[in-house]
Amino acid sequence: MATINLVRGMGSFFKECEHPESRWSRCPHEYKIRYRNAAGRQTEESGFATQDKAKARLIEVYQARKNAPQSQRKAERIQKYGPMQFEPYVEEWKASQRHLGAASLRHLDSLLEHHLYPAFRSRRMGTFDHKVVEAFIQTMERNGVGLATQSNAFDKLKSILLDANRLGLYDENPFDGVKPPQYDPKRAVIPSLSQLQEIRTAGDDAFLVIADLMSGCGLRNGEATAVNINNIVADDVYRVTEQVNQTTKDYAPLKHRKKGDYRDVPLPARVKLTIEWYADKYGTVDGYLLRHPRDLNKPFPYHILSNRWQRLVKQADDIDIPEGMTLYGLRHFFASNCLTHNIPITDVAEWMGHKSIDVTFKIYRHLMPGSISRAAQLLDLGLAA
Repeated sequence: MATINLVRGMGSFFKECEHPESRWSRCPHEYKIRYRNAAGRQTEESGFATQDKAKARLIEVYQARKNAPQSQRKAERIQKYGPMQFEPYVEEWKASQRHLGAASLRHLDSLLEHHLYPAFRSRRMGTFDHKVVEAFIQTMERNGVGLATQSNAFDKLKSILLDANRLGLYDENPFDGVKPPQYDPKRAVIPSLSQLQEIRTAGDDAFLVIADLMSGCGLRNGEATAVNINNIVADDVYRVTEQVNQTTKDYAPLKHRKKGDYRDVPLPARVKLTIEWYADKYGTVDGYLLRHPRDLNKPFPYHILSNRWQRLVKQADDIDIPEGMTLYGLRHFFASNCLTHNIPITDVAEWMGHKSIDVTFKIYRHLMPGSISRAAQLLDLGLAA
């Protein structure tokens, strides 16, 4: 069966008979047409006596679809996506999240598999409203899900349903009036200066380099393990260009950044001396200081750093490590050191690579030396001048 396709998107016409296309105009069989309707489904119509009538109908359908008013297009989207189940809709939505890095995708998949899919896997997309969202939050609370995970799962569900809302699936935003999980991060456990001095020298030489970069420059642990002597762009500036990704175990762009992006951070003299001392003692590979102990062609693996930190924690009787401190406490020290010396929190947020200054405020607001009483005194001095 031969078919004749018209302009792209317009469809095709054909005959279901034994005659070749060259005899269609003389054979008595009717023409049929095939096209995709506004909802994207393939449709056929029959009963056209002539080729011109078949073409005219295709043009009519094409023009009607092309000139359909917004309300009709909305109705078509509702028809297509409203009955779709949550899981296939999310898988289609995920394909558009090209900005997510490997670690972010892993986090998304974990939230979907353990929280969102068990709750909504087969639910039709058009059936979500504020009651469904509220019930989801209440279920997480009853199941004892941690507040941080509740907040992350809520944010992901919100991203998905707001995408559906933009398609017109809901008359009202399903999040209107919904109070999100109230997650307040625990206060960061930060070592004192004397504790930091003890911790940084308690491990091996590689740990010393990482500890100095995290506490002195504010680097994340993955950024510190990617330290490169060529990134010392000035005596007091270190350029952070990449990190060792925990998922891929290879060098990757910075968190919240594209490939080639970087951030410049202050480089204290002591940290610069540590980098140069280590490079002189052990050498470098393409400028990188830290490599895999058993294969110098590979980056320094995170699990080795994690194991070394756990060994230090187990030596708490011999090393003064604050109770509850994690490896990230070294980075928290950087923020504390900046803020207690009146460095603007906007600069601190930029140097630490936070996506939003809101993150910096949420974690470190209590470290800022200002207070309402102090502000009142300073304002009064200005008014009295």
